[in-house]
Amino acid sequence: MRTNGFKNTLLKALDADIVARLRLQPVKFEMKHEIEYPGNPVDRLYFLEEGMASMTTTFKDGSQVEVGMFGYESVIGVSALMGTKRSLNRIYTQIAGHGYSCHVEDARREFRLGGAFQFLALRYVQAQLVQAMQSAGCNAKHTFEQRLARWLLICADRANIDTFKISHEFLADMLGGRRPTISMTAGILKRKGLIEYTRGTIRILDVPGLTKAACECYLTTKDYLDNYTKLDSTIAE
Repeated sequence: MRTNGFKNTLLKALDADIVARLRLQPVKFEMKHEIEYPGNPVDRLYFLEEGMASMTTTFKDGSQVEVGMFGYESVIGVSALMGTKRSLNRIYTQIAGHGYSCHVEDARREFRLGGAFQFLALRYVQAQLVQAMQSAGCNAKHTFEQRLARWLLICADRANIDTFKISHEFLADMLGGRRPTISMTAGILKRKGLIEYTRGTIRILDVPGLTKAACECYLTTKDYLDNYTKLDSTIAE
């Protein structure tokens, strides 16, 4: 019998007995809550139900660039199932929310059984790799307007919201650009009537229009994240 009540994609797909063995505990995530930090032990897995988190690569000068996003589809800390002991990246919440966590040893024990949890965890790793590869290609190929539109849409999808607080400085870090570039690009999207941006709050006004402004990377990433629990994922055209 399938479990009911979960919003998280992976937990929603698991049988009740598997969920019971994971011994989940509810977690509340405040904004900027540190989930992982480079060099710190990875001792828990996290399953977001609401909210959104970013994984960033941090450089010696203190700057950072986003290399992954997590929402209701996510399993944060999944690399620990393959032997990772310490985090290589920083992961923290951008949008407050809640979810569940389990001890890494409970997750590893279930993973080693080779059943549904292992299958779904590996499918999520594949989805993460697709997201990372698509993002790398996007950053090299597409315009800043396309990239900003893609980021806003993915953020809204993963958190199931259309309005969120975020600063130009933060967007510059996430997209690897400069604040003036972010300001100019956000202004273009605003003048086109696609977003509203006032006092650090962005509201998406026109999803179809913003999707058209984004590059194809958005739909490719969205498809994988939405469908990774299925045996065959189709790439959106």
